[in-house]
Amino acid sequence: MSQQPELTILMPCLNEAETLAVCIEKAKRFLEEAQIDGEVLIADNGSTDGSQQIAEEHGARVVSVPEKGYGAALQGGMNAALGRYVIMGDADDSYDFLHLMPFVEKLREGYELVMGNRFKGGIAPGAMPFLHKYLGNPVLSFIGRVLYKSDVGDWHCGLRGYRTESMKALGLKTPGMEYASEMVVMAAIHGLKTAEVPTTLSPDGRSRPPHLRTFRDGWRHLKFLITHVPKKK
Repeated sequence: MSQQPELTILMPCLNEAETLAVCIEKAKRFLEEAQIDGEVLIADNGSTDGSQQIAEEHGARVVSVPEKGYGAALQGGMNAALGRYVIMGDADDSYDFLHLMPFVEKLREGYELVMGNRFKGGIAPGAMPFLHKYLGNPVLSFIGRVLYKSDVGDWHCGLRGYRTESMKALGLKTPGMEYASEMVVMAAIHGLKTAEVPTTLSPDGRSRPPHLRTFRDGWRHLKFLITHVPKKK
């Protein structure tokens, strides 16, 4: 039996033909330059634009996740990941897969969840909508820190790493965008050793609108935060 790879770089995918190849190539280059034994895994959520073929042509492994949703795709990817660690990030070229070493270093130090922080690393002009940057993300992150006594400053950064075994043990369930909140909530409730590293956010490379819907998904995040606060004994 072959040795377990150290790292899986996981990207959820739903019709990302415009940007998928460049993300995969950056991820592969990172693994090569950092001399890390790893894989690039695409969790495809029913793409109809040829994303699966693009991924395979560029050397990524593809797993099909039939249940729809951001969380469902990432959960399916985690279940299929071979790596001891997973670093997940969107396949829209907004995160730089060439600079993942700070995440790997923290995971090697024993942290079980390593969050990127875009507010510390830098948000390029046009990379984040005004409401998200100055209201949605700061407010939801503040609420999360207060309710769950968490030090995480950017609860909704899509670039994050985790120890695969530790994350699987949390039993995450949400299929939608609120999966991002569920991961941090459950990590806080169960006492996972958590760290943050600065990361940058660039405008994504797609010509179509993002899958995220500001008010619908913001409400789902807020509802999840409020309804899962541990009851005081």
